[in-house]
Amino acid sequence: MPTPAADPAADEGARPAAWRLVVVGALGGLLSGLFGVGGGIVMVPLLIVLAGMDQRRASATSLAAIVPTALAGSIAYLVNGQVDLVAAALVATGGIVGGWIGATLLARLPLEWLRWLFIALLVVVAIRLALGAPDRTADPVPLEPASALGLVALGLVVGIASGLFGVGGGLIMVPAFITLFGLGDLIARGTSLVAMIPTAVSGSVKNVRGRLVDLRTALIVGGAATLAALPGVALAFLIPPTVGGWLFAALLLAAAAQLSVRAIRARRRGSA
Repeated sequence: MPTPAADPAADEGARPAAWRLVVVGALGGLLSGLFGVGGGIVMVPLLIVLAGMDQRRASATSLAAIVPTALAGSIAYLVNGQVDLVAAALVATGGIVGGWIGATLLARLPLEWLRWLFIALLVVVAIRLALGAPDRTADPVPLEPASALGLVALGLVVGIASGLFGVGGGLIMVPAFITLFGLGDLIARGTSLVAMIPTAVSGSVKNVRGRLVDLRTALIVGGAATLAALPGVALAFLIPPTVGGWLFAALLLAAAAQLSVRAIRARRRGSA
C-alpha cells in the first residue's frame, strides 16, 4: 500500500532550530542590501543544508523571505536617492511576463545547453565588472522609446532566466543596468531591488497556494534578512565602486559555480 505524501507543515519536530534560520536570513539579507540581489543564491543552499529542505521548498521559501527583504533594502536606497522608479517599473513589467514564459518553457525545453550558455554569460559579466569600475555618479536611464523597450526586454530576460534556472533577477539586472544602461552601481542596486518586488510577491502567492512555502521558516528568515539588509545598504555606500565591482564579480562566479553543480547533477541523474 503506498504511503501518503507528508504535509510539509505537519512535521513540527523535524523543523530546524530558529538560530539556524536567523543565520540564513542574516547572510541573505546582507547580500541583498549590499549588492541589490534577492539573496536567494545564499539562502537556497543554506536552507537545504541547515534546514533540511528539498530544492523546490527551499526556493519557494527563499522567494517568500525575499519580499520583505527587498522592500526594506528598496526603501533604504530610495531614501538616499538611489532608485530609478521608472526603470524599475518597466523592468518589473517585462519580468512578470518573462517569469510566466520561463515557467512554461521549463517543462518543454532541454535545459542543458541553455544552462551552460547562461553560466558562460555570468562568467563573462563577472570578468567585465572586475576589469572596469562603474561610475557612481551616473544619471538615471533617459526616458526614451528605445531605452524603455530595452528595459522591458531586460525584464523579459530576467523573468525567463528566473523561471528556467531559479536565479534571482538581481544577478542579471545589476550588471545590465551598469554595462548596458550606464547606471551607477548604487542606483543599479536600488533599482534592482524595487524591480524584483512585484515578481517575488506574485511568485510567493502562487507558491503559498501550492503549499510549497514553510511559513514559519519564511517569517524567521525574512525577518532576519530584513534587519540585515539595512547594514548591507550602508556597506554598499561605504565600499568604493572598484571594490564593489570585484565583490559582485565574485558573487556572479559563485552563482556560476552553483549552477554548474546543478547541471552536472542533472546530467548524472539523466544518465543513471
